[in-house]
Amino acid sequence: MTAMTTAAQASIRAGTAACPRDRVGVTRLVLTDFRNYGDARLDLDPGPVVLTGANGAGKTNLLEAVSFLAPGRGLRGARLGEIDRRTASGQSPGSGWAVAATIATRRGPVRIGTGRACPARDGAVTASKQAASSAAERRVVRIDGDTARGQIALGERLGLVWLTPAMDRIFLEGPAGRRRLLDRLVLGLDPAHAGRVAAYEHALRERSRLLRDGLSFGRPADPVWLAALEEVMAEKGVAVAAARRELVQRLDRVCAEAEGPFPRARLSLLGTVAGWLETMPALAAEERTKQALSDNRREDAASGSTALGPHRSDLAVVFAAKGISAETASTGEQKALLIAILLAHARLQHQVRGEAPVLLLDEVAAHLDPSRRGALFETLRGLDSQAWLTGTDAAVFSPLRPVARFLSVTDGNLADTAF
Repeated sequence: MTAMTTAAQASIRAGTAACPRDRVGVTRLVLTDFRNYGDARLDLDPGPVVLTGANGAGKTNLLEAVSFLAPGRGLRGARLGEIDRRTASGQSPGSGWAVAATIATRRGPVRIGTGRACPARDGAVTASKQAASSAAERRVVRIDGDTARGQIALGERLGLVWLTPAMDRIFLEGPAGRRRLLDRLVLGLDPAHAGRVAAYEHALRERSRLLRDGLSFGRPADPVWLAALEEVMAEKGVAVAAARRELVQRLDRVCAEAEGPFPRARLSLLGTVAGWLETMPALAAEERTKQALSDNRREDAASGSTALGPHRSDLAVVFAAKGISAETASTGEQKALLIAILLAHARLQHQVRGEAPVLLLDEVAAHLDPSRRGALFETLRGLDSQAWLTGTDAAVFSPLRPVARFLSVTDGNLADTAF
């Protein structure tokens, strides 16, 4: 099949690879003005999908589009306006972008449309031109044709987990990246977690602003408003910490029971509020958090940051067989540990939700030796959910040829890979 430039030419029919009928995955994907894709369509079986091509061809862009079928900013964490397709001259069509998909789930097919507010196109997302121009950062979500009230609805329909090259240094850099990973994993089991995190972070920013302004103008910040914000921070912060703590405990048990070539990871959550939850009920932890925030106002104002709260927590990972922390492991071991955690989370999601998440694995073969690479492919073949993988060399993924759909990506155009 040759490269395609129009929507009709871009419709690629599913291959003959056998896969379980009850596998969870994307069976249709339509992109409109998304990154370097002007108008593209894919029809698939819910089996593995392997995308190969040169760097910059659009492989990761396709994975990013799928990642927007979950709550949040996608696997790149991009602002919505940054995703609009750009022409060779750098201009945007100005109508926003859209992703539409049909998902096979255990409960039956689900149609999802999402994007930056834009006119209706291919039935993906609808919004008035006035709304599109006044809400560049407003994301629209439609499920089975109806507008959803928020992104939580996406997490209730589909679990998504991803691994990108940017995460390869997650054990070496600061705790912010590990918190983002942890929150993404919590979302797989508790879609409402995103709302609690957002409410906590909003109150955190407002409290910091009040304290900063009070210091700048030489007068104390409004204590009533501070107390109200600290109450929100205590309530939402303890809920965030509790959700993270529960996920880490459950995931640690699944990792401890795992067998195979991937290293066993042991996980724990570090943080003051999480520690309090080990010794007291949630309501007591809320009161203690609220009191600590009140007591620390002067110090927080002087430092320009809030010293206590779940925004200070961290995910600690240990390579169990060697008894060493993940940051001291080799590059290959760190990648294997991260994959082990994601595979364990897929098993946990299957236990809790009744179906595993769709996996987006960008450049996953990097830093994996042949034996672990083969073991990963064998594991993916046995999952009852779809996996999307990218790389530059199709031969690397040859063990998946009996079950996977192989697509070549060239400048935003898709074609079945010729072997």
